Amino acid sequence: MKLEDRKGSTLALVLATLGFLFTFYAWSMLGPLSPEFKDQLGLSTLQVAIVIAVPVLMGSIMRIPLGILTDRLGGRKVFIGLLAFTLLPLGALAIWHDSFAALIVIGFFLGFAGASFAIGVPFVNKWYAPERQGWALGIYGIGMGGTVLGGLTAPRIAKATNLTVPFIVAIALIGITLALFVLFARNSPTFEPSKQKGSFLAPLKVFKERPAAWAPTLYYFLVFGGFVAMFAFLPVFLNEVHHLDKPDAAARAAGFAAVAVVGRPIGGWLADKVGAAWVLRVAFVAIAVLAVIIGFTYEEMVPLTICCLTTAGFLGMGTGAVFKLVAQDFPDVVGAVTGVVGAAGGLGGFFPLLTLALIKSWTGSYTPAFILLGALAVICLVVLTLMSRRRTVATLAVA
Repeated sequence: MKLEDRKGSTLALVLATLGFLFTFYAWSMLGPLSPEFKDQLGLSTLQVAIVIAVPVLMGSIMRIPLGILTDRLGGRKVFIGLLAFTLLPLGALAIWHDSFAALIVIGFFLGFAGASFAIGVPFVNKWYAPERQGWALGIYGIGMGGTVLGGLTAPRIAKATNLTVPFIVAIALIGITLALFVLFARNSPTFEPSKQKGSFLAPLKVFKERPAAWAPTLYYFLVFGGFVAMFAFLPVFLNEVHHLDKPDAAARAAGFAAVAVVGRPIGGWLADKVGAAWVLRVAFVAIAVLAVIIGFTYEEMVPLTICCLTTAGFLGMGTGAVFKLVAQDFPDVVGAVTGVVGAAGGLGGFFPLLTLALIKSWTGSYTPAFILLGALAVICLVVLTLMSRRRTVATLAVA
């Protein structure tokens, strides 16, 4: 990219990060507020898990079409459309949040906000040279901090006022961001609409033609899915197992998210310096070990706290490294691959939520769920090792 084309890259990164931050704030609100819903509506643990999981699932699914649309239309138009749409379910939740059915139906549409990540990655990626993409995408990933804001503020706002006000606050934040995007955002001068011919889903043929594209979907299923699942369920978990009050439990969950958010740009920066594969390898080993330790010590607060925060750091580093890998290996279809990889990450947050609740209801223990998380990390490590060897062989063959 020419130097003159980079003018405006900082503004684009700031706007994209704000859009990601506040759409994630809205998307993740039901998790921190779930203990309040559980008490006021008399919901079971499984019902709470479903309320939290529905927006996660929809955010996952919608990343695929929005990633493809971003390749075709550019991040500016798609981000503006998503921000405007997000105001609708937030307004509905401000009025109707007094039944399990309302939370499920409206949460379904709120889930679209969670697809913002698939828009921002190709939008930001076009503004930066390859040697700085890991860093830029890591900074953009700080938008995950919307979950921290939600965990810290939503329960306290609800406690000080009522359950309507947190959604009004989210409406204001999204509205301001929408106005900023309309006024100041623009696509990179290097952006060119995708020239993929055929159906809307034609860009996804990369997963058939280049099977290696499936690997980052597995990695993100673990690192981002693990982050979403643990953050979303921690308030209920800490309230149920350690009997913490709701604001305290939500604040501790926000602390978990904050560590992951800090870890993300560090992972992206390290990926630029030493390679994404190296960062992911270290993260997978650490997550596997820590998950097993948590599984056998979660009833003790001190080891639980230490292991959860350390796990958060490695999950964050992993998320920062995955998209450096995507930008490096699939520069021609970043939006399409990002959409599918992002969807896998969202699904990684959906299924563990239900798994945690179901395993707890069947066995009375959370231990098997954490062991499964550790086993998934081992599988990711094996796949990464095989892919690295294949890449080395291919490089030697070309040489």
